[in-house]
Amino acid sequence: MLLPKLVTCLAGCAFLLSPVSEGCGPGRGHGKRRSPRKLVPLAYKQFSPNVAEKTLGASGRYEGKITRNSERFKELTPNYNPDIIFKDEENTGADRMMTQRCKDRLNSLAISVMNLWPGVRLRVTEGWDEDGHHSEESLHYEGRAVDITTSDRDRNKYAMLARLAVEAGFDWVYYESKAHIHCSVKSDHSVAAKSGGCFPGEALVTLESGGQKSIRDLRPGERVLATAGSDGSGALVYSEVLAFLDRDPGTRKLFYTLQTEAGARLSLTAAHLIFVSEGNCSEGAVPAHGALRTVYASDAQPGQCVLVSEGKAGQRHSRGRLSRITRVSMRDSSGAFAPLTQQGTLVVDGVVASCYAVVDQHSLAHWAFSPLRLIHSWTGSTGSHSDGIHWYSRLLHWLGTMLLDSGRFHPLGVAQDDR
Repeated sequence: MLLPKLVTCLAGCAFLLSPVSEGCGPGRGHGKRRSPRKLVPLAYKQFSPNVAEKTLGASGRYEGKITRNSERFKELTPNYNPDIIFKDEENTGADRMMTQRCKDRLNSLAISVMNLWPGVRLRVTEGWDEDGHHSEESLHYEGRAVDITTSDRDRNKYAMLARLAVEAGFDWVYYESKAHIHCSVKSDHSVAAKSGGCFPGEALVTLESGGQKSIRDLRPGERVLATAGSDGSGALVYSEVLAFLDRDPGTRKLFYTLQTEAGARLSLTAAHLIFVSEGNCSEGAVPAHGALRTVYASDAQPGQCVLVSEGKAGQRHSRGRLSRITRVSMRDSSGAFAPLTQQGTLVVDGVVASCYAVVDQHSLAHWAFSPLRLIHSWTGSTGSHSDGIHWYSRLLHWLGTMLLDSGRFHPLGVAQDDR
């Protein structure tokens, strides 16, 4: 009787939540180390890849103009990255509006610009166009294209800027004029790059012994600090690490870093879930049950509060306390790790986070992994697993791509390959 029930539960989980655990996702260069190489600037009027912009090998077809009054306006997200200058000559904030994929690529490029030219920032001269200033079927009308320069407007840098944009993952880059570089991305509906949820390798967790260990050195069977409760607001407990949903020591990824008033700094990938206060929060307060919700790391905003740990598990009244986010920044780091605990939560770098990603609800994600926890309770293991994406995650993804509507998932978390 148990086996049929397990199969039924697994099928139901897959139907509701398939891509929640694609791990950190293959993305660009998954499983491969970047080999150092000399970057070659683009030539004037050169574009990369060497195909037309709106073909499948580049940014894909035009899907229609987005206006503020259209249903598709919700597909756009504002970019408030302080390391990017937005010209915003219309004074409407339109240049900050873009798709999630465009935002992530632009944020990654901003880091590259500052690394190559200290003191220089990335500058966006044109983003989303709501006024009809571009040619017919321009991807600017969908928030999928940006025109960029450097903050010092040194045109001698633009050829290399174009190359940096290619390296940052833009799907089409064109050294269009002496005054700017044009970049565009695939639609979030058809994007082939997956981005799940992970922490960088140097992130720290707290062991039951009281010591700390980097996530890259963590092993299944160890017990780490976590929280009980479906919304992360429960008591601090030590929870067994069952498996890694993804483990990729060699990759490099873009991480969102949330800095709080308490001094905590948590880094996680765009589609990872983090618990935040529902409304206004009081620094240091203990959240009431139901006062928290989960948001993607890419949607976390200064002014929201996250849970930070105080004390140790087992102490009386030992719970997480609220601390306000003061800054959200982006950084490039090595290694990507997604541990799964029995509780479905864990404390990383002093901040309470979900183990899950891609889907917009922690409790739903936790339910979807019930069969894996059940297997562990029977066998003491979740099956052989080394580096890469866990077999259960792959199974859920395989089933769900055939059955599931992508509406409840992070824009970069569900892939439908159009190439």
